[in-house]
Amino acid sequence: MKPKILSTLPGYTAAMLRTDVLAGITVAMVALPLSIAIAIASGADPATGLTTAIIGGFLISALGGSRVQIGGPTGAFIVVVYGVIAEHGHDGLVLATLMAGAILLIAGALRAGSLVRHIPEPVIHGFTIGIAIIIATSQIRDLLGLSTEDLPGEFLDKVAVLWQARDTLSAPALSIGLGTMILIVALRRAAPRYPGLIVAVGAASAAVALWHLPVDTLGARYGALPATLPMPALPDLSLARLTDLLPSALVIAFLAGVESLLSASVADRMIGGKYRPNAEVIAGGAANIGAALFGGLPATGAIARTATNVRAGGLTPVAGMVHALTILIVMLLAAPLAGYLAMPALAGLLILTAWNMAEPQKWRGYMALPRADLALLLLTLILTVLADLTVAIGTGVALGLALRLRRRNVPPADWDTPDR
Repeated sequence: MKPKILSTLPGYTAAMLRTDVLAGITVAMVALPLSIAIAIASGADPATGLTTAIIGGFLISALGGSRVQIGGPTGAFIVVVYGVIAEHGHDGLVLATLMAGAILLIAGALRAGSLVRHIPEPVIHGFTIGIAIIIATSQIRDLLGLSTEDLPGEFLDKVAVLWQARDTLSAPALSIGLGTMILIVALRRAAPRYPGLIVAVGAASAAVALWHLPVDTLGARYGALPATLPMPALPDLSLARLTDLLPSALVIAFLAGVESLLSASVADRMIGGKYRPNAEVIAGGAANIGAALFGGLPATGAIARTATNVRAGGLTPVAGMVHALTILIVMLLAAPLAGYLAMPALAGLLILTAWNMAEPQKWRGYMALPRADLALLLLTLILTVLADLTVAIGTGVALGLALRLRRRNVPPADWDTPDR
């Protein structure tokens, strides 16, 4: 459970510091627009995304068990956060996140970090693709510039409302959104080590401002971002609210733990390292408690930002801490500029994020899975999109474990080995 930073600081050199600082600044430029976009898609104030990246990101790097993990708000939380805010308000989300942090601290102290390997892979892939579909659908309104009231939470109702508003499509909004997506992809291929996200979103937003295009902006919709962090505060801790929000807290804790451990595992494969799962879970607990006290969103390890850190040359947790401090400095000095960010540009960014979450490069491999595993993946996906994330995860894990037990009891000659 020892934080990785304690193992990496002995022998730390000035050259390593320079490399970590450059990597941290690079990742911060990626995290800035993404954190704002995730907060908006979650139904929260845009500033909460930056707060989470600063507080949660710093604690995950400082206390975590990975050398290169980058923490903050991620797309995986959008669905559950949106639902909690809609039902219980932002104060309810803060309490659920605080409870989730406590759950993760207990799980880490009980050395439960290694249990993630028992979650069936089809379940993880199923709810990840389902979340990606929900995220992408929620961004169609801003990408197309449709004139609608607030979108309903239910997937089918949302699709119906979007279809009814199809005649209000805005050509300038669509052009800015598609242009942002094309530029992000082009910059990612041409210069993968550099922060193409903020360049693309910034260029698209500058075009809107310079040419006075009739496109909605962050400032027009939400007002100016605050130039300071909020003061820490505790939410209402009544027993009734604790009981009411416990299911949501369990889901947040589950997602935070799983995504953080998966991200650390991916990072290990990239750098040839070995992360400490229990330290990572404890860091996630501390990060969620810290983010909640400042009114932020749930925090976890972010796979895409962690990979960016590795490609940018990040060597130790110092890079992740620099990433958080860089976002804080930008917030303190340049918050008014965020008001110019174009909503279609942020929508295009999130749609690409959803596409990457779904990992389309693996879809052909899913077709080669045993029929039972493929059915479990599709069932989890459908339940995530049409029912509820809690139901999807609970049902998927229960059926997956039952399937695993059944396979153990089948004679070896009849056992169909999953294609991993």
